[in-house]
Amino acid sequence: MIVEENRSLVVPAAVLGLCLLLGLVFSGWLLGSEIRDIKLADRSVTVKGLVERTVKSDTAIWTMSFKESSDDLKAGYAKAQTDQNAVLKFLSDNGISGEQIAQKDIGVTDRLTANMNGDQALKGPRFIIQGTIVINSRDVDQVSQTDAKTSDLLAQGIILSSDNAVYKFTGLNALKPDMITEATKNARDSAARFAADSGAKVGAIRSASQGVFSITAANEVSANADEGMYGSDQQADSSIMKKVRVVATVDYYLN
Repeated sequence: MIVEENRSLVVPAAVLGLCLLLGLVFSGWLLGSEIRDIKLADRSVTVKGLVERTVKSDTAIWTMSFKESSDDLKAGYAKAQTDQNAVLKFLSDNGISGEQIAQKDIGVTDRLTANMNGDQALKGPRFIIQGTIVINSRDVDQVSQTDAKTSDLLAQGIILSSDNAVYKFTGLNALKPDMITEATKNARDSAARFAADSGAKVGAIRSASQGVFSITAANEVSANADEGMYGSDQQADSSIMKKVRVVATVDYYLN
């Protein structure tokens, strides 16, 4: 009778002990897993993937302005019209005409009226007559060659107050997907080399950011090139050949 009672007490105690043991084992495994995850989270590498493309501008915008000054408005305006016709002929002779050209109305500034509230007497001609012609062309080589010949107009007595032609590349959106993919691949290759040197393997992406796309002159460099912040818009606009650039920054786990 006593033996049976002792046996009935041992079985529940054994079950309870087994449950406690299993609980301790599971808790130890869970704690170890959390510690391992924390260590893995601390093991990461941040790398950059650079991609560059050299492209040719596909649009040229060229603004040509000419001025005449005179005390006789009628004579000055007639001379400005003659200048305008000469500029249009110059462009046509060089293969630029029609839909590539936009003419703005000839404007007149009356310096006497503008100086009515001034204290100083007017010096120089009273009227300034200015005309502007804007060329927008997809033939960038043709515009570049014509821009280099403006001395022909100077020989005719026409003084241009125009900026150099501006060259633009408008095909960036078509390049973006492939460049982003390649930049990410280059970043992973860099991470793999780093991991191999440290005896680890590259894991999943922890975080990633795409740099800003930049378009600069093809031969332009800067100390801040890694961040894509280099070059000036003026230098880029004056160059037919461009450099398109993006830097992707990726943080990988290391296993």
